[in-house]
Amino acid sequence: MTRPIPTRSARDAPPAEDPAPALDALAALTDAAWFQVDRNRNVVSLSPAMARLTGFSPDDVVGRSCITLNRCEECLRGCGVFDNGSVRDVPLSLYRADGSTVDVIKSGTVLRDPDGTVAGAVEVVRLAKAQASDGPAPGPLLAAVGRHWIVADQDFRVVAHDTRLPARAGLDSDDLRGRSLASLLGPDLFGPDAEFRAGVQAGERREGWRADLTGPDGAGLPVSLSVGRMDASDGCLDACDRYVVMLRPQEGSAEMPSFHGMVSRSAALRRIFRVVELLRDNDSTVLVTGESGTGKELVARAIHATSHRRDGPFVTVNCAAIPGELLESELFGHVRGSFTGAVKDRTGRVELADGGTLFLDEIGDLALSLQAKILRFLQERTFERVGESRTRSVDVRIVAATHVNLVQAVSDRRFREDLYYRLRVVPLHIPPLRERREDVELLIRHFLERIGRDRGRALRLAPSASRALLTHDWPGNVRELQSALEYAMAVCEGQTIHLSDLPREMAEAHQDGGWATDATGPTRTEPPPPPGTSLDHGPTDRGVRTDRDRIVDALQRTGYRREAAAALLGMSRTTLWRRMKALGL
Repeated sequence: MTRPIPTRSARDAPPAEDPAPALDALAALTDAAWFQVDRNRNVVSLSPAMARLTGFSPDDVVGRSCITLNRCEECLRGCGVFDNGSVRDVPLSLYRADGSTVDVIKSGTVLRDPDGTVAGAVEVVRLAKAQASDGPAPGPLLAAVGRHWIVADQDFRVVAHDTRLPARAGLDSDDLRGRSLASLLGPDLFGPDAEFRAGVQAGERREGWRADLTGPDGAGLPVSLSVGRMDASDGCLDACDRYVVMLRPQEGSAEMPSFHGMVSRSAALRRIFRVVELLRDNDSTVLVTGESGTGKELVARAIHATSHRRDGPFVTVNCAAIPGELLESELFGHVRGSFTGAVKDRTGRVELADGGTLFLDEIGDLALSLQAKILRFLQERTFERVGESRTRSVDVRIVAATHVNLVQAVSDRRFREDLYYRLRVVPLHIPPLRERREDVELLIRHFLERIGRDRGRALRLAPSASRALLTHDWPGNVRELQSALEYAMAVCEGQTIHLSDLPREMAEAHQDGGWATDATGPTRTEPPPPPGTSLDHGPTDRGVRTDRDRIVDALQRTGYRREAAAALLGMSRTTLWRRMKALGL
């Protein structure tokens, strides 16, 4: 980066190993708006995004003063880049080719020859505030194009690279040149039979994929890579046989406050984690309450994993998912001939959990006819299989969970009061996600990392998508957040998740959510909604009308396929069935 960059107007093709032509292809991959000037401040080149932003084509401005392209009142007073060596995030108003103006933020840095002489400068601009696009805010050019780049030949072997890459890869430049991308970035992506490689050869652009940049010691540096095929306009001989790879080193995952798979910095959940740790030496029955999708089963598993029973089984029974007439058999087992279809003896879940933990999920949906038997089992730890008179005993720890308000259920005579108090020895209530906003950003990072690792992607969020996620009301809680990010990763075609990549109802709700962005982050341009008001669905007060509309809409959009509608709503199929039943759908 110490000499002028060849432009698309310069028709003298450089040698095939010259890395300079890669910069135009990199600009296309990142869509960064940038331009370069020489030491006389004449435009040498500009990216396609800069041409679109200003309305000036390369033929209009290349070889002419930068004032031709970068026309603003501030620039007429002096150039901060040449005066200071660099500038960062300077607000400017540019005049477009059609005479209109656009507010931008500019960053730039001078380029120097090996002897330190200024050879020119590179400047990058981005739209300011409300005009900003969904793309990331670029800084100096190398950061904007992903920090490192490689040009590969038709056999996917390195023919050129940026000067800093060898040190980062732990290789000499001579060792790096000629090396196959398969050995450098993995055969899963660049092996001869890899689907990824075949797509790139066919002219597809692949963005935001995970890989490990492998050094001589076999250690891998996690990177996000984007690959595109160069074309003749990139100023390279045999351009169709050249590929440009942009590498963005992945920062080491910041240490997240995690507890047995749960990430949280909220005081409420930290207190729950502390209680779980205190329960490690006793077998008290625990009742976990909270809305659907808050992570009740994760808490139950943490209770088991921290206890002296951790080497024993963890057995789950979903009391809402199993029909009442079959649940007794599922819990306690049966003997052959005890009912039609009982062709052999069967061991129940209670017996399978002997020596470990039995998790009774959705205990609030348990039929009254079974509640007495569960109560007896809790009191005596004994039971009989269906159709058998022999009393059996087991050594299990009971953890129950429900989204139902059991106090109200007891008042309505839908739940036995004695069973409620038998279960509620150690009560743990998990607050909904909307009441612990400090966890949303942390969970977003956690799921982006986890889902991306599973799918081989390394994506980031555009500002608009980030604002939508941070301000959403999350009626489906953590499960809905995870589902939204899984959907976004599935449909995202580039390396940045935009607002349009989020589930439709979320994207539409946040198209104009009353938010603006400044240097300190998102700020609201109108008063925040009162408590109990959803940012995307209007006043809720947990009302029947809001839930009904949301569920009906999801069912219609998925062709009344309940499983698909539940995924869209960020809840389990069982929870959706229960809500439909309550709403009379």
